Amino acid sequence: MEFRKKIFRSLAEGEFNACALDLFSFQYDRNEIYRSYANAIGAAPGKVAHFSQIPFLPVSFFKTHRVVSGDSAVERTFLSSGTTGMERSRHSITDLSVYNESLVKGFEEFYGSLAGYDVFALTPDPVQNPDSSLIYMISKWIEAGSSKVSGFYLDRQEELAALFGERKEPGKKSLLIGLSYALIDFAEKFQLTLPGTVVMETGGMKGKRKEMIREELHAFLSGRFGCGNIHSEYGMTELLSQAYATENGHFRTPPWMKVVIRDTNDPFALLHPGKTGGINIIDLANYNSCSFLALQDLGKINEDGSFEVLGRFDFSDLRGCNLMVD
Repeated sequence: MEFRKKIFRSLAEGEFNACALDLFSFQYDRNEIYRSYANAIGAAPGKVAHFSQIPFLPVSFFKTHRVVSGDSAVERTFLSSGTTGMERSRHSITDLSVYNESLVKGFEEFYGSLAGYDVFALTPDPVQNPDSSLIYMISKWIEAGSSKVSGFYLDRQEELAALFGERKEPGKKSLLIGLSYALIDFAEKFQLTLPGTVVMETGGMKGKRKEMIREELHAFLSGRFGCGNIHSEYGMTELLSQAYATENGHFRTPPWMKVVIRDTNDPFALLHPGKTGGINIIDLANYNSCSFLALQDLGKINEDGSFEVLGRFDFSDLRGCNLMVD
């Protein structure tokens, strides 16, 4: 079944549901770990009629099992962030071109064509951390933008500040994306005004800076950079798609993703908008691994369809892209 032709486009509710059910059948048949989990909770194709009834595999399985649908050779394996001794998630990708398409089209759903974008990253580069799906994503954005000044500037912050100081071209599209603590460091070191730049944080400061709630972080960065709203990216090693918040930490997904909220006391019961619970994500781009994942994040869906990330379950491992840097 060629899912790729179906998923990367605008999907009406009925189309999304049909595609999700087809994908559930495919992964149930081709993914031994997922099938075993579905059978253990009594869910199988033919017993569900809506995507919300499909079993959501706990994302922790990526730490303990090889979560792959089918028997194709693995092209690339991404690893989650982690400290010494921490068990890391492994996402084995059998068709890397699917991720390439998802990460570009997902960005362009919210920000328009990457062509001509200057992409400045305050993260490690692909040589420093070759196993990071986030860094891989940014490198592909840089490649798609084809700008000579785009690049990874975590260790070249003075050069980046100079580039921003020299920018005179009106209307030039630019993106400054970084780990939260790295953006704070950059903002503290240099007095810059970036009114035409999309400033996007990817979260995480544990072990690097004093924790801030998102509102505090965004207020600090917008005040230092003079750029209005601070944007956020929400993704993880186990997903091939990302959600974006263009303001107030209210995330929205591309058409091939959906979020539902589960009850923290009953993981098989779903909650209505406005109620806080565990985040379940459907990512149709994950068709070669598992598209239906129960995450370890807490959140809620708002009445307008956006969702917020409100924290982590207490028993969850420390997690954050900030751990990629020693």
